[in-house]
Order: sequence, then C-alpha cells, then structure tokens
Amino acid sequence: MKKITLFLYLFLFSTLLFSQTKVTIYGDDSYPPYSFLDSGRLTGIYTIILDRIFDQMPEYDVELKGMGWKRSLAQIQRGYIFALYPPYKRAERPFIEFDTPILDEKLVVYCRKEIIDKPRSNWPEDYYGLTIGNNAGFAIGGDKFWGAVKTGKITVQETKGTPNNLLKLIRGQVDCYMNDEISIKWELKKLMKEGRYDGESIVKTAAISSEQGYLGFASGGARYPYKNDFKKRYLVILKRMKESGEIDAIVKRFLE
Repeated sequence: MKKITLFLYLFLFSTLLFSQTKVTIYGDDSYPPYSFLDSGRLTGIYTIILDRIFDQMPEYDVELKGMGWKRSLAQIQRGYIFALYPPYKRAERPFIEFDTPILDEKLVVYCRKEIIDKPRSNWPEDYYGLTIGNNAGFAIGGDKFWGAVKTGKITVQETKGTPNNLLKLIRGQVDCYMNDEISIKWELKKLMKEGRYDGESIVKTAAISSEQGYLGFASGGARYPYKNDFKKRYLVILKRMKESGEIDAIVKRFLE
C-alpha cells in the first residue's frame, strides 16, 4: 500500500512539473535595494517579494532575470518580453499594463553641500541652472521639471544605476541626483563602508513625489496566451500578502 501511495504521489508531482508553463520575467539589474545583480544573481526587495508570490503559483515555472532598465522598456514595448519590474505607471507607456502596485516609493533630491547656498525646497524652481543626475530610462521628476529641461533651465545627465549616479554626484560631475530615498540611503551607506563617500557631503534637499512600483505586463497578449490566468493568480496572492503584512515584513528584514 505504501509503495502504491508513493507511486501516486510521484506520478502527480511529475505530471504537475511537466505541465507547468515556463515564464521569464525581467527585473531592473541596477536598482538597489529593490532589484539588482549581486555576484551575478538577481536579488532585492521586489525580487524577493515576487519570488515568494511565484512559489505559490505551481502552475507556472517562473524565472527572474536581470536586464538594463532602458533596454527592458524597449523590449516590452516591442512585445518581446512578458513582464518586467518595477515600472512606475505612466500615460506614455500604453505598452505596459498596470494593475496593483507592489510598493510605495518616496522620490527625493540629494545635492552636494557646497551648492546649497540657499534653501532649495521648491521643486523644480529652486534647481534652475543646475545639472541633475537621473537613472537612465527613469521617468521621474514631474512635468514641470521636464518642461524646465526642455527650455534649458535645467540640465539632466542620465547614467545607468544608482551607484554610478551617486559616484558622479560625489565627484562633482552633477549638482544633484533624484531617485527613491531608500535606494539613495542604501547605496550611500555602501559607498561609505567602501571608503568612497565621506558620509556628510551629500544632503537631502527636497521631496519630489510618491511613486508606486508595479509588475508591468506587456499589453496585447498574442504572444502570451496565458497572460490573463497568470495575472489573475498573481494579483490574488499579492493582495493577500499585502493585507497580511507579509510584504512589509520582507521590506523590513531586507533593510535590516
């Protein structure tokens, strides 16, 4: 009897295994502490949350891969990838479907101390004449900011990843840098431990806005007939984890 039970268990397990739909999802490879490569392995807060969700979706065999943000946006726009994380919801991104956000992020500006010759709490008016660093492909800052860039009142330099942007700020290659506050604090702490930041020459000067990071799915769906079912299962588990406090606990543990 035990042999029969074991056989049935193995049969059912193997049937489920071989019936799984293989899915590849891409995460930003340079957005610590949310999504980044560490010794070639994709990790970060969003990655851990999504791993936990997909572990509860046995119908799918999900692989998470890292990709440069600008490239991943271009790929999903062409319909070459199924989903990516963590885009912000933007009207100019009709090629991405946004449903329920995973996390809230607070966007801020950090500047070098020596250029804070006056209060710069008003964004973006107090930053006219300055050069602002931005992660390549990140659509943050707001309409007024990009209007000022268009008219030449503010200059923007885009560089891949938070670490590279902060190093440019520390070296004086840009005056300020805008991004998520936790991401900036996380990376400055690492740079200080590595002896590349003095721990005091960079200060927060203004809050820009709050944003929300999503798992964004490719619009349309002809290439991905399983999309609706995948999304339905994903959203049910995401909602449950948010309501139970599990996602907040993951964030707290990772940052500690």
